[in-house]
Amino acid sequence: MGLVEGVVTVFIPHTTAGVTINENADPDVVADLERVLDRVVPWNGDYSHFEGNTAAHAKASMMGFSTQVIVSEGKLQLGTWQSLYFCEFDGPRTRKVWIKGI
Repeated sequence: MGLVEGVVTVFIPHTTAGVTINENADPDVVADLERVLDRVVPWNGDYSHFEGNTAAHAKASMMGFSTQVIVSEGKLQLGTWQSLYFCEFDGPRTRKVWIKGI
């Protein structure tokens, strides 16, 4: 039996990937978010990081590496249009997602 009442934490143990909650009804929202992030943090910039993926690090920090969602009656308590998004900024790569419910 899974978690019935509590809080779930989703944690991304990587520095170039993140997690966020946003609208999942209109796919244009994802495309628009990608465009905004690319404008704010372009892939090619005046960066010093030798691996060449500074933009991925910055975008992951902006999205965050963890989020929490309330669980009630065994269901995630997200808003009508909300979903969890795993955000990959430097891939594809093999990634881990750690989930803990309390």
